[in-house]
Amino acid sequence: MKIKAIKTFPYDGVWRDLIFIKIETDEGIHGWGEAGTMGRERANEATIHEIEHYLIGKDPGQIELHWNTLYRDSYWRPDYTLLNALAGVEMALWDILGKSLNVPVYKLLGGEFHSRIPVYNNAWYFSPTSRAKTLEDYGKLAQKAVAQGFRHLKWDPWWDPGTDYFIGRKDMRWAKECVKIVREAVGSDIELLIEMHGRFSPEDAIQAARELEEYDPYFIEEPICPDCSVDALARVRNSTRIPVAAGERVLTRWGFWEVFKKQAVAIAQPDIIHCGGISEMKKIAAMAQVSYVGFAPHISEGPVEVAALVHIDASTPNFLIQEFFYPDMPLYETIMKDPFPVPKNGFIELPTRPGLGVELDEKALTEKPFKYRPGLVLGGLWGEGLRTFAQR
Repeated sequence: MKIKAIKTFPYDGVWRDLIFIKIETDEGIHGWGEAGTMGRERANEATIHEIEHYLIGKDPGQIELHWNTLYRDSYWRPDYTLLNALAGVEMALWDILGKSLNVPVYKLLGGEFHSRIPVYNNAWYFSPTSRAKTLEDYGKLAQKAVAQGFRHLKWDPWWDPGTDYFIGRKDMRWAKECVKIVREAVGSDIELLIEMHGRFSPEDAIQAARELEEYDPYFIEEPICPDCSVDALARVRNSTRIPVAAGERVLTRWGFWEVFKKQAVAIAQPDIIHCGGISEMKKIAAMAQVSYVGFAPHISEGPVEVAALVHIDASTPNFLIQEFFYPDMPLYETIMKDPFPVPKNGFIELPTRPGLGVELDEKALTEKPFKYRPGLVLGGLWGEGLRTFAQR
């Protein structure tokens, strides 16, 4: 079997753009992948087609050879653009391999250690139809999310104040009251996951964590700026009883080596697209296990990324919980031919179809083309991109 073509599908995913990849072979088997860094989609797409020149005519089953060759031969590394493109291509290669052997990818990764995948609901506090505009709204929408079957809820209580770097007293009072209201609304059996979006100074992150300890969060996520040192992240971890989770902007196993060596996190959150793909994420998960660190992958993109993560999660002993954007469900229904991966009662069931288990509707992918969103480039996740989506 040889690779004969790589197609890309830039798609308007409502609050961010998505890049889907289809790799075709001379035997009629194809594979789906997903790439994209929010705000850098066109660069990712161009890199995918640079990779295409190397892959055409090659055996799609030699995944380790292709990944290591492409990564090694890139002089500028580590690099988000290369790794995002490489991750998307690698997902599609695993999809082809699973289909060619007629087995789900998790069978090729060691089989199911977990029989179903617990997920937490991110973005429950905004959607095209409902948006938390007051503190009381957060409590009501949290109750709605629990009624949908979710037992873990993640949100950024500094979202509305728009806090950055240094947390003012007023912003801290707002965030603390927000967490208190949600805790009182859902009770003690529901886990609260606190997003900090990597934008606070170490001292302010420590103070914020201490303020929230009484509400017993499951974790605080990315508490300090990614420009800070690993030593600073370890200092935050050692200054609070709340477990610290981070890793969505850490690249490759080499990037995680120091994080684990210095015990800077209790929970590792690599993003499959950012860190380099399925094989790379399995290696990072194994490094985390050696360090007795939990594994809870981050997501930022669409259904192919989630599907790929389900296969990794299922086969990973130290897996804890998977992120999921529940407001994306209308998007999934629009572009997917089959209803996987869809959470039910807080879990995603393992697929039985070969490969990654997803098939996308190519016609649907061409109906909402790329839309440039400057807020996701310049303003970050708390900028105009999400706010525009939330206010629709």
